[in-house]
Amino acid sequence: MRSTASTWQGGPARAVPGPRRPRLRILMDAGPWLPVPPRGYGGLENVVATLTTELRRRGHQVVLGTVGESRLPTDGRVHAFDRAQFGRLAQPYADAAGVAATHALAVVGEVARQAARGTPFDLVHSHLQVLGPALLAALGPGGPPALHTLHWDLHRNEEFYAAFDGGGRVFFAGVSASQVARGPAALQRQTLGAVPLAVPLPTEPPLPRADRSPYVLVLARLCAAKGIDTAISACRAAGIPLVLAGPVGPHGDRESLEAALADPADPSREHPDVRWFAEHVAPALDGDSVRWVGSVAGADKEDLLRRARAVLCPIRWAEPGGTAVCEALAAGTPVVAMALGCLPSLVDHGVTGFLADDEAGFTAALARLDELDPETCAAEARRRFAPAVMAVGYERLYAEVLRRTTSDERRLAPAVPAG
Repeated sequence: MRSTASTWQGGPARAVPGPRRPRLRILMDAGPWLPVPPRGYGGLENVVATLTTELRRRGHQVVLGTVGESRLPTDGRVHAFDRAQFGRLAQPYADAAGVAATHALAVVGEVARQAARGTPFDLVHSHLQVLGPALLAALGPGGPPALHTLHWDLHRNEEFYAAFDGGGRVFFAGVSASQVARGPAALQRQTLGAVPLAVPLPTEPPLPRADRSPYVLVLARLCAAKGIDTAISACRAAGIPLVLAGPVGPHGDRESLEAALADPADPSREHPDVRWFAEHVAPALDGDSVRWVGSVAGADKEDLLRRARAVLCPIRWAEPGGTAVCEALAAGTPVVAMALGCLPSLVDHGVTGFLADDEAGFTAALARLDELDPETCAAEARRRFAPAVMAVGYERLYAEVLRRTTSDERRLAPAVPAG
């Protein structure tokens, strides 16, 4: 059901002890697809939840653009839809095209309302692909300063990024240097830096190798680009049980998927991930050597990660951000990955995991898992992927956006490369 109005829930930002720092009033737009935090799959929404929580801890005020069912503590929420709209992504374009636009209009409307009240946002931080920066740029010189984080492979919608002009007011941030380097020249000129992803850090120490279960884990969408069939083949050859945790298209569990496949009118039957899964993954599921547990969240995901011998990333595409890698290392779980996209910048070969160039190398790495120390993995995650590290990176970019767009003398830090 769609709400006809945005909502505002005011309240003071929580201050962090220590020296006073300039505070910003930020509208953080996560889009309408999943709640924040998500219940299971949702890398973008997990990033937004982590960043929002840390920015508020550091004294900023953050209003969240999301869906009504989001439960993250914030300084306000704006939404056009009561419920997550992820399932509508499987619908034909003509049926789904208005979803992102309806949400974006609610966000822009809140920007205008707060400005009219004399309480304008200092900055809009958008995570809504394409339409977010497009609509913010269309507001013209009177619109708010804006930063848009690029969460995707930039070959998707390349024409848009090659033609986009933010008018010196809408800028971009990447999630890895390798992602930004693959973007069109016009996009690179408007990108202020790359801020690697972060995840909440566990409060308990990692399990020692001897106390872990025998399985390895894939934590991802089950699709061709994520190389799920490669993981199955490699684990069969190595004799290691494999657990697959993630959605198939819009379906987060077996019951939902089976119900869709049994309904001739269900549009998700034609979803490319659903068709690929049926052909390449479903025949291998035996409940023992290969198991699919659906989307996982909260304590269930933490337990799977903590007990796994390794997390596998046998990707076939240039991964832009690698949330699953950060989550694995934070749990002290090493990573075996294809050396594509950002993964060589996240995995220290022979220290926190192994990088492979092909399936043979990937399979061979599975025989070397006992060489990797969980404590070392967790220590590297604390150093590189803690929420505070990501927040500081974005504070630097926010300061640079304000330097370029306003005369406001509040500065969070000197502008320095963040990636």
